[in-house]
Amino acid sequence: MEIKKSAFALSSPSVTKCPADNKPEYAFIGRSNVGKSSLINMLCNHKNLAKTSATPGKTLLINHFIINDEWYLVDLPGYGFAKRSKSERQKLEQMISSYILQRPQLANVFVLVDIRHEQQAIDREFIDWLGQSGIPFSIVFTKADKLSNARISENVKAYEQKMLETWEVMPPYFVTSAEKKTGRDEMLSYIEQINNELKNGEQADC
Repeated sequence: MEIKKSAFALSSPSVTKCPADNKPEYAFIGRSNVGKSSLINMLCNHKNLAKTSATPGKTLLINHFIINDEWYLVDLPGYGFAKRSKSERQKLEQMISSYILQRPQLANVFVLVDIRHEQQAIDREFIDWLGQSGIPFSIVFTKADKLSNARISENVKAYEQKMLETWEVMPPYFVTSAEKKTGRDEMLSYIEQINNELKNGEQADC
């Protein structure tokens, strides 16, 4: 897939305020400071599409970006940002869960995790919740440029072993670097494949 056009579309405080059309949506989420904005900008080849910040936890709304006039990339607030008040965290958690569970256009959730660290409980809880809720998702390992290829393989294998303690198979995953554009083609091909499957499904229903 080639991204020829990407633009900010809408920021929504709740799922009910999201775009009214039926274009497929691909949501990106992860712990604060996982490199989500940098990854989105790298995928879209647009340096300032998603706002990057030295201060984690800046995304507070459901942000829709329209891609090639065909599908939406959705930037969701990060989870696990401890400096917010309990009521703020609860409000964000409610907004995120409502969007994920109630948005029929949602085609896939990309869960971003920092490849430099061992599996974090907060990531695993979120991944397990997606699985239990029947939500299609993929794992995106970020910041691969910070490690050697051997260390990347070790860390991915360790993550997979942890997953397989309770999961039958490892969910789809991508190893990425916003700095080196690693994983860009693979992720865009995956999105294109899902879009094609959705189109074929719609044609079969006609």
